[in-house]
Amino acid sequence: MINDVLLEKLAELAVKVGANVQKDQLVAVNSSTENRVLARKIVKHAYLAGAKKVDVNWNDEYVSKYGLVNRSEESLKEVPEFVVDRYKHFIKEKGCAISIASPIPDLNKDVPSNKLQVSGLAFSKALTFYYDHMMSSKSQWSIIAAPNKIWAEKVFPDLKGDEAVNKLWDAILEASRITLDNDPIAEWNAHNERLLKHNKVLNDYNFDILYFKNSLGTDISVKLVQDHIWAGGGEYTPEGILFNPNIPTEENFTMPHKYGVNGKVVATKPLNYQGKLIEDFWLEFKDGKVIGFDAKVNKATLENLINFDEGSSYLGEIALISYDSPISNSGILFYNTLFDENASCHMALGRAYTINLVNGPNLSKEELKEKGYNNSMSHSDFMFGSEDLSVYGVTNDGKKVEIFKNGNFII
Repeated sequence: MINDVLLEKLAELAVKVGANVQKDQLVAVNSSTENRVLARKIVKHAYLAGAKKVDVNWNDEYVSKYGLVNRSEESLKEVPEFVVDRYKHFIKEKGCAISIASPIPDLNKDVPSNKLQVSGLAFSKALTFYYDHMMSSKSQWSIIAAPNKIWAEKVFPDLKGDEAVNKLWDAILEASRITLDNDPIAEWNAHNERLLKHNKVLNDYNFDILYFKNSLGTDISVKLVQDHIWAGGGEYTPEGILFNPNIPTEENFTMPHKYGVNGKVVATKPLNYQGKLIEDFWLEFKDGKVIGFDAKVNKATLENLINFDEGSSYLGEIALISYDSPISNSGILFYNTLFDENASCHMALGRAYTINLVNGPNLSKEELKEKGYNNSMSHSDFMFGSEDLSVYGVTNDGKKVEIFKNGNFII
């Protein structure tokens, strides 16, 4: 069992540093039924921080799977009005959200891919307004993690039951900068300062194009939009409230131009998508669009991801993370994007973040499109960093700058 002091620290961190709950604010807590103890502690700390009301949205992946298997495709297209109204109310009340990630890898491996696609599209279409709102940082949001037995045994296959769960708890807390005798809030304030300084260095260079290459076959160029902004660590709402979307995080990320990506990228970690693990895959781009791909495991699922909608075959994010970084150095493959993306440089297929563009959250969809912004109902990160990855950038005045050498930042 996890030490109660550590659990309290994680809950307080999620409230004060993750979502940075404000006095008299509505708070939405999204949790599986398996993480109810942590969810209760988050609710408690949210009220201690002055929350007006805390709503817990419970979910259960097994219940969801039963629906996917047994419901018709037509019924999976239906999103109840009361579900949509809940998200509209959240935005109207200027709420903030805290989510507990606790994936069950490969739970949906025997669910027909077409049903996963139909259900995913239905919710994405119905809640586009909400995803636009959150990805523009117009409300605070944060994701933390908690283990479950199946996930823990996948990460640590030589361990079983509570032993595996406890081991995964140790890894999650270490990555989240929580120990029995430290002040995690102070640790995160210092960590945010480091990431913000790195953002400044990258923004000052104002790169036009980035080039990536390694021995695995990655050889790709990524043009960045004009007036792009590098972000990472804490973000700000329009009201100036600082929050941390991801705990943990190690990335500096920005916006690629939708039509400016050319070459091949080889993934270095599996991708968990719709409850299925896509493994050993690569993508080839021309003028921004995926024109070729393959995967040794779950190729059909990768195809579903690429064809989710028009924008899901283009990039919306490029992120830089040194190979020599805390999560990478742990040597643990988490089979979860929240952690694995922070151990490796990564890209995202799908929607871009408007915060990565000067005045982006205030631009219309048409103005964003003219800038090279990629719009989509999906956003899926995949990892391609390696120990021998080289990265260099070319500035708008033609200056060539080496950014990564042997997998690590050198600027």
